[in-house]
Amino acid sequence: MVEVIRGWRGLPASQRGAAVAVGAFDGVHRGHQAVIASAREAAQRLGAPLGVVSFDPHPRRLFQPDAAPFRLMTPDQMARALAPLGVDRLYLIPFDAEMAGMTDEAFARRVLSEGLGIAHAAVGFDFTFGKGRSGSPALLRTYGETLGFTVSVTDRIDDASGLKLSSSAVREALKAGDMDRAAAILGRPYAIQGEVIHGDKRGRTIGVPTANIAMGDYMRPAYGVYATRTRLQDGRVVKGVANLGVRPMFEIEQPLLEVWLLDFNESLYGQTIETELVAFLRGEMKFDGLDELKVQIEADASAARAVLG
Repeated sequence: MVEVIRGWRGLPASQRGAAVAVGAFDGVHRGHQAVIASAREAAQRLGAPLGVVSFDPHPRRLFQPDAAPFRLMTPDQMARALAPLGVDRLYLIPFDAEMAGMTDEAFARRVLSEGLGIAHAAVGFDFTFGKGRSGSPALLRTYGETLGFTVSVTDRIDDASGLKLSSSAVREALKAGDMDRAAAILGRPYAIQGEVIHGDKRGRTIGVPTANIAMGDYMRPAYGVYATRTRLQDGRVVKGVANLGVRPMFEIEQPLLEVWLLDFNESLYGQTIETELVAFLRGEMKFDGLDELKVQIEADASAARAVLG
């Protein structure tokens, strides 16, 4: 279980002194995992806990408040993705106006050294920090020598097949509906987590009740129908078929993930569930009526079962 620590001021000694990987880590993809592995080596060498330092909200939300939704995961998903990597602590640093205005030296001194008391910082080759992104890995190493922590820098790594391992590459794959490529970069299927909300109940009228999740700040993958696996709040995993989008037939305003859990008939309202988008089956379509829609949904369910096995 990863301990989630929000903030960097006034931490007790028991929450300080870790060897940390520092970065946004949105997606915790295989490139991020290489940086975390470098921090893990340092933690073992120094006999220190292993930590990850990230930011919430993502810095882009402050600098580009009107930008389209872009997040790949929630902080809760990040903590769960970090657990198998041996991470002990996730430090979520509030990214606010004060943080955005900090010089690179102030971030290294006030946040990493004085606040978190780090023993080591592992960063990626393209890591920047401080106001105007003025800080570099080389500069962080210089600050570390003065402030008493060591620094390791992970070179860019790409898959042997030439697959680019980056958050932007994940987003490109998701927009293209290429779930295999997204999963290859992430090291696991892409998943959306959220609370089950009340929809218009239209699916129930044709025998297809769905669990509806608002997309919120998640980036928008290709709109259409997916084969899915959903992890329920109690840990059960249920196969399904989902529509992600605005349903052109009904013209809903905000995109929803609507998951029809196959061979399942329980109420999930108010529960938090996580749905893996395993395979993209087809794009969104407009239908002449509910009967035509129901026929297509049954075909989608058959296709999903074939994919999921």
